[in-house]
Order: sequence, then C-alpha cells, then structure tokens
Amino acid sequence: MSPRTANRLAWGAAAGAALVILAGLVVHQVSLDEAGYLIPIAVPFAALGALISSKRPTNPIGWLFLAFGCMASIDFAAASYAYRALANGSSLPGGDLAASVFAHFWHPGFGLFVLAFLLFPNGRLLSPRWRWMAAVVVFTYGGLLLSGPFDSDYVNENIEGAEPLFHGTVAQVGTLVFGALLTFNLLLLPIAAASLLLRLKRSTGEERQQVKWFVYTVAFVILFFPISVLLVGNGAVGVLLFPLIPVSATVAVLKYRLYDIDIVINRTLVYGGLTATLIVAYLGSVLLLELLLSPLTADSSLTIAGSTLAVAALFRPARGRIQAAVDRRFYRRKYDAARTVERFGARLRDEVALDNLSAELRAVVVETMQPEYVSLWLRVPEPGR
Repeated sequence: MSPRTANRLAWGAAAGAALVILAGLVVHQVSLDEAGYLIPIAVPFAALGALISSKRPTNPIGWLFLAFGCMASIDFAAASYAYRALANGSSLPGGDLAASVFAHFWHPGFGLFVLAFLLFPNGRLLSPRWRWMAAVVVFTYGGLLLSGPFDSDYVNENIEGAEPLFHGTVAQVGTLVFGALLTFNLLLLPIAAASLLLRLKRSTGEERQQVKWFVYTVAFVILFFPISVLLVGNGAVGVLLFPLIPVSATVAVLKYRLYDIDIVINRTLVYGGLTATLIVAYLGSVLLLELLLSPLTADSSLTIAGSTLAVAALFRPARGRIQAAVDRRFYRRKYDAARTVERFGARLRDEVALDNLSAELRAVVVETMQPEYVSLWLRVPEPGR
C-alpha cells in the first residue's frame, strides 16, 4: 500500500467513524449510563489510530486502534437506534437486530486491543513463541463475533424490550459458546499485558523508551479503573481515562523524544507520596490540636492555622526523604552515583596528594558515568607563576 493510499484510507475511516457517531446522536440522545461511554473511547482511538496509520502505514498498531475506534462508534450508533426503535410508540424496524449488535459487537472489538498489546510498539511479536497467543486471540474473538448473534442472554440485559434474534437449540448453543469465550477472554488481557512487561524488561534503546510510555499509561488506567468504580459506583469516570492509552501510544510511536518518561514516573512517585503524607499529617494534626485546645477554646481557626503551619514546615524535609526513598528503591543507579560523589567530596577535604586524588577521580567517573575509557589531563603551572 502506498503512503498516499494509506493516508486516504486511514482518515477516511476516521471520518466515517465520526459520521456514524453523529448519526447515532441524531437518532437518539443516549445517556452515559446507556451507551454514551462509547464516544470518549471511539473518538480518540479512531483519530489517533488514523494519525499513526497515516504516518507509519506499515505498523499495525495504528490500524488496530483505528479499527477499535470504528467498532466502538458502530456499537454506539447501534445502541442509539435500538433505544429509539424499541421505545414505546416507535415504528422503526430492526430494533432487535440493533440491540443484538450493541450487546455483542463490543466484546470482539477487545481482540484488537489485545493484539495491540502483543504487537506494540514495532508491530512484531515479542518472539516466535508468542505466535500461539496470537492464534488464541484470533480464535477467541473470532468465535465471539460469530457466536454473538446467536446468544440470547445479553440482549435484555442491555436494552429493555429487546428480543434475541434466535430461539431454540441454536440459541442455547450460541449462548453457551459465547459465554464460555467471554469468560476465557478475561485471561487474555492480563497475558497480553505481561508480554508488554517482558518486552520492557528485554528492550533497549529506542524501543525501551517507547514501551515505557505505553506501559506506564496502561498500568495507570488499569489501576485507576476499579478505584473509580468503587468510589463513583460505575465505570464512567474510569472510561474517561481510556483516551490516555491511544495518546501515549501516539507519543511513543511518533514523538516519544519530546518527553522523558523517567522524569514523569519519578515526579509522580515523589509528589504522589508527598501529597498522601501531607494529607495524613494535616488530618492528624487537626485531630491532635482539637483534642489539646478543646479545653481552652472552641475556635477552630487556631486548629486550622496550626495544622497549616505544621504541614508547611513538613513540606521540604518530607519531599527530600521521599525523593531519597524513591531513588533508593526505583532508581538505584542514580542513588549510588550521588552517594559516590558525596563520598568523593568528603575525601577532597582531607586528601592533598595529587596522585591519590587523580586516581580517586578516575574511579568516581568510571563508577558513576561508566564511560568506555577515562583519561585525566592536568595543567602544570609554569615556574614563577
């Protein structure tokens, strides 16, 4: 495929996905609880997938993201039409078919997501041994796509008033196969994520920088999603984080050199830990001061002011200790290098022999910077100067 053809195909598919979403909004304005959560997934995946595909047409990651966004947009339009067609007093045909598409089309789409995990960032599997995993993914999600229309359990659960397309023995077999594959697919995403971690461990150079971006973002989204469900009661907030995944993939594949992911990770760990520490310290100081000052005064402003001053005084030492702990635990090489330089600085105050200092300086440079070779050039002052 020529670059020009790939560019037209990619942006044409993205434009088609946008038109399908617009048609769904025109047909029926659905809420976030119904199918509106598909929009913040479809738009960024389709748009950024088209961007990657147009810039890197030989890399399948962009095409997988683009297809995933298109499937999400079709699923949204099907849900919108089904809600409208199955509403009381509606005479629109095909409501049950649209409801079946909405109930079953979304699950096979996750196969594209799993394949993207397996192939990121260069479009190749981690090793030939992972071909079996790719084959299992194709078989599982292909089976979900074929058995979905014959399933009779998921239709009524998604849209009230919808009826299954098939009944009898065919529906029973389809329901059994679809349910079994749907349960089995829950194992595939963690395995694909494990392949990302293995790729990160084995990769070097440019590929390592790309995988770092993607792994860090995917881990954040996966960890935050169940937390949002527990806090809010549904996954609406967590779904809004899904666009971070195609964003991180686009940055990693096209422009990863714009940022240093190590700095992002380091600052997240440090300031996340610092924020939690200061919150705990503030709440603890408020409770303690209330207990101490309650016999003397009922004014809570003294408690708030004292707690604020205590937290402000704690900021710098807490940040230093947390930074040291993060460096010691996650950035050991940086931590050891800093300690080596500190020890050398202390030795400079006591050592006066030039030969000993030059030898120690070379040793420090080798230990901290690890160059291929080290040479030291000293300028000897002329006599009389």
